[in-house]
Amino acid sequence: MAEAEEEMASLSLSAAPTRRRATCDDGCGRPKSVCICPFLPPSLLATSTSVVILQHPHELRYNRLATVPFLSRCLSQLQLLLGRRLRSGLSPLLDSLHSSPSSYCPVLFLFPSPNAVDLSEWAQRTPLEARTNPVLVLVDGTWNQAREMATGSLEFLSEFATFVSLGCEIGIEVESPCENNLLLKKEPHKGCLSTIEAVARALRILEPDNMGSLAEETLLKVLRAMVGFQAPFMKPMQPRPKLNKKKEKSVKGDSASV
Repeated sequence: MAEAEEEMASLSLSAAPTRRRATCDDGCGRPKSVCICPFLPPSLLATSTSVVILQHPHELRYNRLATVPFLSRCLSQLQLLLGRRLRSGLSPLLDSLHSSPSSYCPVLFLFPSPNAVDLSEWAQRTPLEARTNPVLVLVDGTWNQAREMATGSLEFLSEFATFVSLGCEIGIEVESPCENNLLLKKEPHKGCLSTIEAVARALRILEPDNMGSLAEETLLKVLRAMVGFQAPFMKPMQPRPKLNKKKEKSVKGDSASV
């Protein structure tokens, strides 16, 4: 009898529904314990720069730390495309600029490459009237995905876009993810930025008057909140096991020779 009661108790426990964390369903969609809504702007920022982002199909589905969804909650001039490469027929805006380039709507593809021009230098030597409404294009995915997406988009973009990157700016202290202050996850290379930070840094350069600083601070406020929530779960980088073994052998050898 006792065994039957124990079996029934175990069955009732296994059948009990698991408690689902409360989420912010009407806002950011994140668990309420890490809700980003208080850090989002009360209204969308109307920038003169249009931001076009090509997002890898797997990014939103598998990356819980994706920052692009929050860009759509901050910027009014944002166009999100889903795909693996930019091509004709994917974006009406890019198609129109491809067929009829505008003298005041330059297309800027932001991606680090040897042939990319420093965005600050480009802005300094380009008159304001020639960049009234720039179009900033980015790819969003893992580093390997982004590299493949950029390579696949070259044939289309090379015909009408200027390739730019975020280089070091003289006299301006730029926060670096390498210092872990804006780092959401381990990055494969020094200097890698999340998409939201890359957009923030670019808008500070491209936007006129005070809008650049406002856009940058608005986006970084969201990113800092995400980093703050993620920080307790970040694991410190540890030396590789093989290096540890070599180090141990070296220490043993040194002690033996004393």
